[in-house]
Amino acid sequence: MSKKHLLLAFTCFISLLSQSQNKTLLSTTNEPVSFATISFGNGNGLFADDEGKFHFTKKLYSDIDSLFISALGYKDLKLATATLKDTFFLESKADLLDEVIVIARPTGKYKEVTLKPTDHNDYYKCWLPTIESEIAVFFPNEDNKPKHLTKILLPIKTEAKDWKKRSKSKQAKRRFSTLFRVQFYENKNGFPGAVLTYEKVVFIATENTKPIFEFDVSGFDIFVPKDGIYVSIQVLGFTDKNGKLLPNKKYKEVKTRRGIVKVSTTFRPLLPFTDQIETKTTYVKRVFHNNGQWVLFDKQNITNSNLLNAGLNNYGMGLKMAVYKEQ
Repeated sequence: MSKKHLLLAFTCFISLLSQSQNKTLLSTTNEPVSFATISFGNGNGLFADDEGKFHFTKKLYSDIDSLFISALGYKDLKLATATLKDTFFLESKADLLDEVIVIARPTGKYKEVTLKPTDHNDYYKCWLPTIESEIAVFFPNEDNKPKHLTKILLPIKTEAKDWKKRSKSKQAKRRFSTLFRVQFYENKNGFPGAVLTYEKVVFIATENTKPIFEFDVSGFDIFVPKDGIYVSIQVLGFTDKNGKLLPNKKYKEVKTRRGIVKVSTTFRPLLPFTDQIETKTTYVKRVFHNNGQWVLFDKQNITNSNLLNAGLNNYGMGLKMAVYKEQ
């Protein structure tokens, strides 16, 4: 075989190999299932991108024999990694989709109300986001008036507070592009309950994002239920320059005297936590652990948190709302 034909054959082989490593999740109507959760059943996992694609190989995850796939509005799917195909189909839960709370858009006069975020400049009093954790903040509806969410105000930290001093010594500012998902939940007995929308609500934060990121959600028709609302954010992973989710590995393997230890991958920006909010309003869940159960972020539920040991109980998220007269 000539060198030209050998090179062509090798290129085709690499192309086929690459395709076999990329898996695609579709609905039964051939629509991509965006940002599905792919759990490994051992406390680790990853996410599909906006086109329902995810990267999985036995070389990367040699100890994984099953995948547990879940997505909002779809029935769960369990797959054996030994017989993985390139495309999988998820069956929709029509009954769940019918339960999404629908509130008629109010008309008439309204006023803009801002619930201010709580921020600080201490880089070391921040949550280090990982893709195993989702953070939700509760906002009560104290007067039961129709409230349309227009913006979410998110405190973030991209660099340590002494960055300007260090940048003068010609240290380059590290670039990053991180994809976050936002979800909205009704209040169910004091915990996040049913989702209020199945739409894709995502944003990207970079090293140039402002300390208070104003995320416009006015087009999603999210109204605060009478029992209040939970607003959550969750890291999906790093993206390329076009905003496409990269095949992020949820953990990295570190060699120690005790053997290989899996350490959760952390992502920037960091999320400032605060002790300036009296009521505990922050809830967390580890999506690949404990069946994704929500817990209040306090010492009774979480015993190994440096933030809680420092008295930092809340993520200081804020909101902007259009508050209508009672109808």
